[in-house]
Amino acid sequence: MARKKLKRTKQRKSFLLEVGVEYPPGHLRPIMAKYLEWLAVKDYSDSTIAHLEANLILFAKWSEERALKKPGEVSRGVLELYQRHLFYYRRADGSPLTTRTQSGRLSALKGFFKWATRQNHVNANPASELDLPRPEKRLPSVVLTPEEAERVLSRPEVKTLLGLRDRAMLEVLYSTGIRRRELSELSIYSVNFGQKTVMVRKGKNRKDRLIPITDRALSWVGRYLEEVRPKLVVEPDPKNLFLSATGLPLVVEELTTMVGRYIRASGVSETGSCHVFRHTMATAMMENGADIRVIQEILGHELLETTKIYTHLSIGRLREVYMATHPAAKVEEEPASTEPVQPATAAEQRAQVLDGDEE
Repeated sequence: MARKKLKRTKQRKSFLLEVGVEYPPGHLRPIMAKYLEWLAVKDYSDSTIAHLEANLILFAKWSEERALKKPGEVSRGVLELYQRHLFYYRRADGSPLTTRTQSGRLSALKGFFKWATRQNHVNANPASELDLPRPEKRLPSVVLTPEEAERVLSRPEVKTLLGLRDRAMLEVLYSTGIRRRELSELSIYSVNFGQKTVMVRKGKNRKDRLIPITDRALSWVGRYLEEVRPKLVVEPDPKNLFLSATGLPLVVEELTTMVGRYIRASGVSETGSCHVFRHTMATAMMENGADIRVIQEILGHELLETTKIYTHLSIGRLREVYMATHPAAKVEEEPASTEPVQPATAAEQRAQVLDGDEE
């Protein structure tokens, strides 16, 4: 009987461990590195691990500056002190950390100390009762109208190889609302032209989902596969759907730069990138009467509360209800007077000034 091959987890370099530094037993940094290795074994995504590692490094440096070098030396009071540090911290431009950034850095510590307690690196979890900042409920800063979205889509020069590729990528973003990382990781087998669907493998929270795609987007992807990709690909073929000019899979930073450049060039906004199309697609579907749970499934939101933000962006439906129910909206506008307005007398002007001083 053939022996079943075991899946090996690839080794990853830890930036927690500084080159040339020998850490004593029980030091905070090597234990944090073991935690990240445990996450890799549990099949957490590389992007998630990298994000957690960046937050853990910041705490490790902050702790070392205060001579706290072992997990057991970190108490709940220390974590609360770190939380106040994050609240009062100011960047080089004087701006504070956003609530989301503060929560991310603290959440990384809650996960680490929960694991460290289970592994007996600490006797009790100092982060178990640490309260995170209340999340901000903010609307997306940039949401395009359908007309504005078309202006962005028309910017790539489709007579060039990269221009045609970019048009295909923009069409996929707008049609499906997928995230930039999900777009970069699409394979040549992800698009089903017959069923008119896109399969996202291991999206956020490592979940797969099947998404509809428009005929127009399929047409541009088809042109890209036929006319462009064969000229970009370099053996061995990575099998990613969209490739860079060097034949390698696109990284998310390249996508951010590319989409942001087309948005600015179109003149519809000075800010925004890949996520603009995600917001735009969801808002447009909500405006046109799509069920919120359908949008939730397409976007891959775990919680319906996350999707409900688009109900606040759907101004069209909001305006209809407002005009139909608000009493003032039913009052006909009085015709403008044709008589010229007489200037106030000197006495009336003085009276207005005195009234203003009394307020």
